[in-house]
Amino acid sequence: MRLKQNQQINQMKKYTYTEKKDTRSGFGAGMAELADKNPDVVGLCADLIGSLKFEKFIEKAPERFFQVGIAEANMIGMAAGLATEGKIPFTGTFANFSTGRVYDQIRQSVAYSGKNVKICASHAGLTLGEDGATHQILEDIGLMKMLPGMTVINTCDYNQTKAATIAIADYKGPVYLRFGRPVIPVFTDENQKFEIGKAWMVNEGKDVTIVATGHLVWEAIKAGEILEEQGIDAEIINIHTIKPLDSEAILKSVKKTGCVVTAEEHNRLGGLGDSVAQLLITEYLAPQEYIAVNDSFGESGTPDQLMEKYGLTANDIVEAVKKVMSRKSESL
Repeated sequence: MRLKQNQQINQMKKYTYTEKKDTRSGFGAGMAELADKNPDVVGLCADLIGSLKFEKFIEKAPERFFQVGIAEANMIGMAAGLATEGKIPFTGTFANFSTGRVYDQIRQSVAYSGKNVKICASHAGLTLGEDGATHQILEDIGLMKMLPGMTVINTCDYNQTKAATIAIADYKGPVYLRFGRPVIPVFTDENQKFEIGKAWMVNEGKDVTIVATGHLVWEAIKAGEILEEQGIDAEIINIHTIKPLDSEAILKSVKKTGCVVTAEEHNRLGGLGDSVAQLLITEYLAPQEYIAVNDSFGESGTPDQLMEKYGLTANDIVEAVKKVMSRKSESL
């Protein structure tokens, strides 16, 4: 029976990589390119030049960089002012400080008036690792997507982060760009075109939809390979833009497969999973399982240890797929 199932499923698309890089370095590479391409782009940093990989931008355009120091609220205010004068400010600090510490300034000075500010946040999620819960923000996607007019992007590897950084410079309006510290496989195209709000079909399948974002996209790919060996044909979608959500792509997939697993390095409350659930409850009822941190803070540990403890690995996605497919069968 299992052999017959394997013969009937589509072949999982094979993704390979030759190197691992941190997504924050993709941001740095994108900023370096923007230093040459767009004279209106300016950079602001809150005492974390090395962590945000701003060195090349500073080398190329020192007159367009502002070291604000440990004064994140002031940085957002400065960025709003620069945007008012026609500049395109990119602010940079850790995700916790980019959102939680300065939420009032973002809401009042950027979102409320639709300022063209790009809030760029590194060290997001659990994989910040040993720095612990005080720095591992898991609520930032929810905070930012609730702001009217705010675009929210969460990229999956170095190349996609670089492409997104370049793309948002041409987009008019406030953007939250989220990326991380750990080195992860580089598996997307080097010269890709990043389309805001357009999902990327990683693998077509018919049995279950896996909707993943950020670092969890690679885990979803690994899960898809495991599932293929077990006779399960998974459709995998990379939702790099959480707001605006590509509702059409998600609905098309779930209507085909009949069930969905969402996967994200974020609190299960307020993140990608909740956005998908809101879509399904209004447009197409289908079983859904979450892969996310279950309403808790993080703790100190290596990225791999934390991904394992908080249930964010490929094996966790596989188990969620089996559970959601069982629920689908029960509802038929």
